[in-house]
Amino acid sequence: MTTAPQRLFIGGAWTEPDHGHYEVINPATEQAVGLAPEASREQVYAAAAAAREAFPAWSRSRPEERAAILDRAADLMHRDFAANAALARAESGATTGTARSMQVAVGAARFRRYAKGALEPVEEAISPQINEAGPMGRAGVFGAVAVRQPVGVVTCITSYNNPWANPAGKVAPALAMGNTVVVKPAPQDPLSVYRMAEALAEAGVPPGVVNIVTGSGPEAGEAAVDSPDVDMVSFTGSTSVGQRIAEVCGRGMKRQLMELGGKGAAVVLDDADLDAAVAGIGTTFSFYSGQICTAPTRVLVQRGSQDALIEKLVAYAGRLAVGDPAAPGTVVGPVISAAHRDRIESYVELGRKEGARVVTGGERPSHLDRGFYVAPTLLADCTNDMRVVREEIFGPVVVVVPFDDEEEGIALANDSDYGLIDYVWSGDVARAFRVARQLRAGGVGVNTIGRNMEAPFGGFKRSGVGRDVGSYALHAYSELQAIVWPG
Repeated sequence: MTTAPQRLFIGGAWTEPDHGHYEVINPATEQAVGLAPEASREQVYAAAAAAREAFPAWSRSRPEERAAILDRAADLMHRDFAANAALARAESGATTGTARSMQVAVGAARFRRYAKGALEPVEEAISPQINEAGPMGRAGVFGAVAVRQPVGVVTCITSYNNPWANPAGKVAPALAMGNTVVVKPAPQDPLSVYRMAEALAEAGVPPGVVNIVTGSGPEAGEAAVDSPDVDMVSFTGSTSVGQRIAEVCGRGMKRQLMELGGKGAAVVLDDADLDAAVAGIGTTFSFYSGQICTAPTRVLVQRGSQDALIEKLVAYAGRLAVGDPAAPGTVVGPVISAAHRDRIESYVELGRKEGARVVTGGERPSHLDRGFYVAPTLLADCTNDMRVVREEIFGPVVVVVPFDDEEEGIALANDSDYGLIDYVWSGDVARAFRVARQLRAGGVGVNTIGRNMEAPFGGFKRSGVGRDVGSYALHAYSELQAIVWPG
């Protein structure tokens, strides 16, 4: 499929880009999906200025009005569900099932969730305090209330691995809280976010409340961060880019929400159900072709179970159909770009040089003559000092490191720059929870890779700053104001 050249969305108007367009490439076919606009720095600043102008009215709007717009937008996303999913699949390389159920469906569900979130209470009563007379005034009983206020103009910079769920997880709660937004999607697959903007515009979002700008290089993103009209930056992406954004935010005291890299440890204890562990770990081979920061890519297995686990993971990888994401039955599609495929392959080669053993994969699928494919790859005989163990590869590559006892497994899991989501598999749930409580990660899955979508999400260490998801996202896009009065 190909789409017409896209325009920027600034101040409620569809605007021709100053710098023309660039091609968005289908990772499976290597053909153009469409043309995305190249915004100039001045146009990004204009988008932030439009958001600033729209903020006072939107922040004072009735929560019920904001809820109704978010609900209508979700309805419109569902109305165009098939077309939205086809575009998401084409530009991201996701399989049909993933594009439908995990991208568009989750994106629409997040708008629905935060339509309800707009109606959540923003005031929290604080226990009265009795004050004696003194320099601060007369004696009395003082009441107080903590009120959540919108931050202001929020720049949302989103990742390429999910062009619906990730932007929706930022835009919907930010709007629900009364913020206005400038959205800068990933350059590889930005077209879906314009579909989201079309739904919001048709749903009645006022001009300037939502603005979309794109670019293939750093200019648009840098302007969306350093604009003086921006109060907060919400970013999902690599730790290295997040650090650069944080430096700019620090100079301007801008608020931040950072969801960065991960190297999830899967701690497999000697009493674990290995089939269940493999079913969870194996999703790294298939789910977004391993391009997901929450994947259990770093398998730490108690030594007595190592050989059996490796054998089962090899069998799991061998059953996965790799190929055209549009074809029925395909489980593993391409990675996002040729450059990223080359990067993943360079890590596999690095692993070989470091002494790791490539048990399965490690080569391009031979039956595919086009597309950016990486075969599901398992590296064994790894040690914790190897770069393939310590650095985020962001592809369908799993590394296995053995350990002898529980304490060593915990130490290995924590010996990482990252701390987003870890996992523990054990037949003894009390033991699993004991281990989980000692892991330095923002989340831990016990005998599951599933998530509770009301639980806080975010990372320790270099995996991020702040928490979102559920009501925590509403908190992330708000400032706390204290109001005090004498009783």
